[in-house]
Amino acid sequence: MSDTNFKFSNSVIGLPLFFVLFLWIIYWMQIRFDFDFYRYGIYPRDFLGLQGVLFSPFIHENLDHLYNNSIPLLILLAAIQFFYPKLTFGVIVYGILFSGVITWIVGRENFHIGASGLIYVLVSFIFFKGIQTKYYRLVALSLTVILLYGGMIWYVFPDVDQSISWEGHLAGLISGFVLTLFYRTPEYAKPIVYEWQRPDFDPSNDPFMKHFDEEGNFVNISHEEENQEYFSSSYPVNYIVVRKSELDSED
Repeated sequence: MSDTNFKFSNSVIGLPLFFVLFLWIIYWMQIRFDFDFYRYGIYPRDFLGLQGVLFSPFIHENLDHLYNNSIPLLILLAAIQFFYPKLTFGVIVYGILFSGVITWIVGRENFHIGASGLIYVLVSFIFFKGIQTKYYRLVALSLTVILLYGGMIWYVFPDVDQSISWEGHLAGLISGFVLTLFYRTPEYAKPIVYEWQRPDFDPSNDPFMKHFDEEGNFVNISHEEENQEYFSSSYPVNYIVVRKSELDSED
């Protein structure tokens, strides 16, 4: 795989916009029709609370909560769709499921809602997968994600803010890393290694390098010496001799 595989498509813009627009439509329905969507969030260790594994990422408490999740989703979904287009769907779906189940197991007994768990999945996946590939563009993407969202790491600890679901954040971080171990990326283009860069390269056998001495000075070699060296090689030469009488007989 080379740089030409990173191709822009309409889905790079369309997927983030559609996903975030869907979140805003749900929030509008919640406000407009006074729906109580909170009870569809994750409620840990309760059987009915398992429904929140599917629904909680699409439910938000207020406008600030929704807005703060919308901007990172637009950026991260566009990034993963551009650099990992074949993995995007799996990372989103399994990221939501795995992080939701972990939250249901370890979370406090309260409703856990919001798309921040998915955001942590995306940040974790993009960062760790880029480091694992060792491909310069994806490593640069990983560093960019850290510069933009590195401060989010503090919100996976319980003592920072009790009003947020640090369990969901931690579950998303773990889920994103685990997904990098299951999803394999194609072999990325490796730097070109020329013949003279190989460790077993012998300059004495190279026709071009023979024109230079050990100190790199040009040494003029006459055509006669080159021809003599060529014809005095140890390669066997078989001659085919056809007598003129044989050619006349064929005519």
